Amino acid sequence: MQIKLLAIGKTDHASIQDLIREYSSRLGYYIRFDLEVIPDLKNTKSISETTQKEKEGELILKKIQTSDELILLDERGKTFTSMEFSEYLQKKMNAGLRQLIFVIGGPYGFSEAVYARANGKISLSKMTFSHQMIRPFFIEQIYRAFTILRNEPYHHE
Repeated sequence: MQIKLLAIGKTDHASIQDLIREYSSRLGYYIRFDLEVIPDLKNTKSISETTQKEKEGELILKKIQTSDELILLDERGKTFTSMEFSEYLQKKMNAGLRQLIFVIGGPYGFSEAVYARANGKISLSKMTFSHQMIRPFFIEQIYRAFTILRNEPYHHE
């Protein structure tokens, strides 16, 4: 199985980019992982939030194949402990998925078309984080999940 993280908009902060590189590199020991950034839309001040979500949604859906499992990182999604998330990933691997795609949306969330295509939603917290900060948080959680599955001394219960 391959895990892909799709995200709207680039990250400007060097420290965030360093963390993303660090944990993406670590993940390479366990699974094929790819972070793909969809460029920000231009001239968004002249369009409505709904139109922006729809245009971003079209860009997201172009990246998804029929066989892909699509999971949205969404504030209304299911929450997991790190242990539960590792079990969730194990079940996905056992199911024989070719590609599991997680998506971080833009500032206004996802379009109805993206919600309709999604196979599920996960929430990392009841708090709101910037879409740039979520990237290293989530990649680290994927890494943590694999260390849990391998009984490695990274996670402490």
